[in-house]
Amino acid sequence: MTDRCPTEFDETLISGHLDGELTQATGQKVRIHIEDCSYCHGLLDELRKMRHAAMSTEFATPDDGQWDEGPQSGVSMAARSLGWTIGIVWAVFLSAFALWQFWQGSENLVERLLVFGGLSAFALLFVSVLLDRLKVARTDPYREVEK
Repeated sequence: MTDRCPTEFDETLISGHLDGELTQATGQKVRIHIEDCSYCHGLLDELRKMRHAAMSTEFATPDDGQWDEGPQSGVSMAARSLGWTIGIVWAVFLSAFALWQFWQGSENLVERLLVFGGLSAFALLFVSVLLDRLKVARTDPYREVEK
């Protein structure tokens, strides 16, 4: 068997023929060619075997517990929630205190406006994304999907 069709037939059409994606006229041309060309007939047989093997292969699906990365118990969930809450509150108060100290200690008005302007922009962008995520979380059709 040669490495290519001797008539240089477009072999991608054979796959389209197997999948039933060709027009009636093109499908008829492919069927006639396959009847006359032993190479393309063999290629069609190989594609059928590969398709059958792929379609009949069964894959082991892991159980749902292997996909879950969330807290494994109520105590763990409560500790994680409390930890995040304390951490966020601490970061907000620390940032506010640092900004207040900077505002009081800096003599240069331009420097103050640059720092507060940049931080304000960042905070507004963060709040915008947070609000969008919270809105989507309520209506997300995939929120219950585990895998």
